[in-house]
Amino acid sequence: MAASALALVVFAPLMAVIACAIAIESPGPILFTQERLGRRGVTFLMFKFRSMRVAPVGSGPLVTAAGDRRVTSVGRFLRRHKLDELPQLVNVIRGEMSLVGPRPEVARHALAYPVAYERVLSVRPGMVDYAALEFRDEEELLARSADPEVAYIEDVLPAKIRLYFRYIEDMSMKTDLVLIARTIRALVGRP
Repeated sequence: MAASALALVVFAPLMAVIACAIAIESPGPILFTQERLGRRGVTFLMFKFRSMRVAPVGSGPLVTAAGDRRVTSVGRFLRRHKLDELPQLVNVIRGEMSLVGPRPEVARHALAYPVAYERVLSVRPGMVDYAALEFRDEEELLARSADPEVAYIEDVLPAKIRLYFRYIEDMSMKTDLVLIARTIRALVGRP
C-alpha cells in the first residue's frame, strides 16, 4: 500500500496532464469506472482514465478491439502505453486490488468459467500479472476476430485463467518483484 501511495504521488503530475488531455479532447468524466470482481467475489468499482467517447451504458461490447471507433485519440495513446490504468493505484490504496495479481474481471465474463473463477477470486486482483504481460496486445488480437466478445470469452479468457493459476501457484514477493520489473521493461520498451 505504501508503494502505491508513493507511486500515486510520483505520477500525480503525469496524471494531471492526462486528465487535462482527456477533458480537452472530448466531453465527459475524466475517469471511467466499472464494476469488477474482487477477492472472494466482492464487487468494487475499478478506476481507469476514460479512453472512449461517452455513450449510453450497454451501447457497446465489454471488450475493445483495435480500431474500435469508440476510442478517442488520447485514449489510443493511453491504452497503448497502459497509462489509462494509473488510477487503479487508488484501488490498491483502498485495498480492493494489489499491485500484482490476476486482473479483475467483469462478472459476466467470470460467470462463463465459475469453477475456475472460484480459484482466481481466492486472491486479491492486481494491476499486473503474467496475463497482462502475455496479452499486452489483446486489442490487436481481438480485432482479427469476427466477434471480439466471443473470441475473448472462448479463446483469450481461458488462456488468461491458466496464467492466473500460474500466478497463484508462484505467488511470492520474488514473483511480484519480477512481474513488476518485467512490466516496467515492457512498457518502457514500447515505441
